Amino acid sequence: MSVRLGGLAVDGLSAVLLVTLAVVLVAVLVFSAGERYGVRFYGLMLLFAVAMAVTVTATDLLMLLMGWEVMGAMSYALIGYVWSDAERVRSADVAFLTTRAADMGLYAAAGFALAGAHSLRLDALAQADVPWRDLIAAGIVVSALGKSAQLPFSFWLARAMSGPSPVSALLHSATMVAAGAYLLMRVHPLLAATGWVEALVSWAGAVTALVLGGVALAQTDLKQLLAASTCSQIGFMVLGAGAGSVGGGTAHLVAHAAVKSLLFLCAGAWLNVLGTQRLDELRGAARRHRVVGAAFGVGALALAGVPPLSLWVTKDEVLAGLPAGLLAVGLAASVLSAAYAAKALFAVFRPAEGEAVRVPVLGQIPLIVLAFAAGVLGVPGLPGVAEAWRRMLGVPHEGGLDIWVLVLSGALAVITIGAVGVARRVPAPAWAAEWVYLERATVAVVVRPTFAVARALARFDDRVVDGAVRSAARGGRWAAGLTGRRVEIRVDGLVGRVGRAAQGLATMARYPQTGQVHIYYAQAAIVLAVLVVVAVLAG
Repeated sequence: MSVRLGGLAVDGLSAVLLVTLAVVLVAVLVFSAGERYGVRFYGLMLLFAVAMAVTVTATDLLMLLMGWEVMGAMSYALIGYVWSDAERVRSADVAFLTTRAADMGLYAAAGFALAGAHSLRLDALAQADVPWRDLIAAGIVVSALGKSAQLPFSFWLARAMSGPSPVSALLHSATMVAAGAYLLMRVHPLLAATGWVEALVSWAGAVTALVLGGVALAQTDLKQLLAASTCSQIGFMVLGAGAGSVGGGTAHLVAHAAVKSLLFLCAGAWLNVLGTQRLDELRGAARRHRVVGAAFGVGALALAGVPPLSLWVTKDEVLAGLPAGLLAVGLAASVLSAAYAAKALFAVFRPAEGEAVRVPVLGQIPLIVLAFAAGVLGVPGLPGVAEAWRRMLGVPHEGGLDIWVLVLSGALAVITIGAVGVARRVPAPAWAAEWVYLERATVAVVVRPTFAVARALARFDDRVVDGAVRSAARGGRWAAGLTGRRVEIRVDGLVGRVGRAAQGLATMARYPQTGQVHIYYAQAAIVLAVLVVVAVLAG
């Protein structure tokens, strides 16, 4: 059942996303109220949220593109919120241009849809003619992977950390980064109809979850760790969309929204009062304010997949029923999730000297609410509730949890946290600390060749096109000069002779003008006599 209005509709899937968006948005705005942001900040945040609402309720590619584009523009404005800081503006540029490049896939998909399906409706895409159906799916997948910061587009999310912490909390949880995963779940019938795209999406999500889990583990900055973990956790949702676990992927999206917004707000609270987000400088931060510390602890344990917290259930619902290869990669990514969450947890909870810090009461309330949600939002994956959940989402045929996977992943999470606590120091390979050199590779493979081509075209324009135009202008001036020297003299001479002849006739006509009447009569008589003679001779 759904409620439609023009190109928008609310069904089970979009309703879940709208409620999640509303709850996270209110929590983030309440937290932000204690930090005294200006009107511009709240206006941009609200437009950002409205764009996401349009995206999740769109029933066709036209409305989807409207929400998609506004969301991208607002993310640019929010990441570069401090316009006076050139580095933050550059980070906003990188994030915007990367996502915009991927967004071209959605425009291509719209064009292919008109050609092959003769409709832009999302529910009609799976019935498009071959090969248009495959091209539509490919365009949507490219755009979705870019928006959700999946490989190879993940590096833009590291740049997004230049924005204020409340922006990160909203962007990484219930809005832009989640939009790509949501879109893939929305068009799952299209992915399934192509076959190969479904497998591609599954492996893209699984590999991103694994590789970016390693990147998160290597980070020494709390917000960078959380950013990489977002890519990794979104990878589980993308895996669910490709593997046909829309119910599990949606449950994971909702639970992750609560967990990640909570963790980013805690990081923002510490950044405000301590002035740092480096893990080695946040030692003991959780002990210096009990409410923030307790909330962060719940969020980190949920992110690690520790039973019975939310992501333990939702992640394993995604992993249920996977082929052996995908399952192995998914479980390895789960172990890395526990490792990077434990790294952050031990960093902020280790004993350290320092005075207690104060966080505004208004900023503490959202943390408590989100911590509660992070603990209990695994309920949709539990037997009994899961069936109703899947019916509401319109996917009642999907399977449920595999108990042995649930037990195994929970045990691995606990063991991994213990191992990280004992090791105290986690090795950080350079490739992981530098986000797999994704930005450098993009600069080398895309940016520099593009600028080289642009410079070559500019030189061609200056030397060939401009040269031809200037040569034509010089030729015109030469022809004009030649005409002036050889032709204009003759033409002017002819005109001059005509003028002089007219002047001579006028001079002659002046002679009989004496002003005496009898002379005029004599002249008239002579003219009359001449006319008579002419008439007689002619007769």
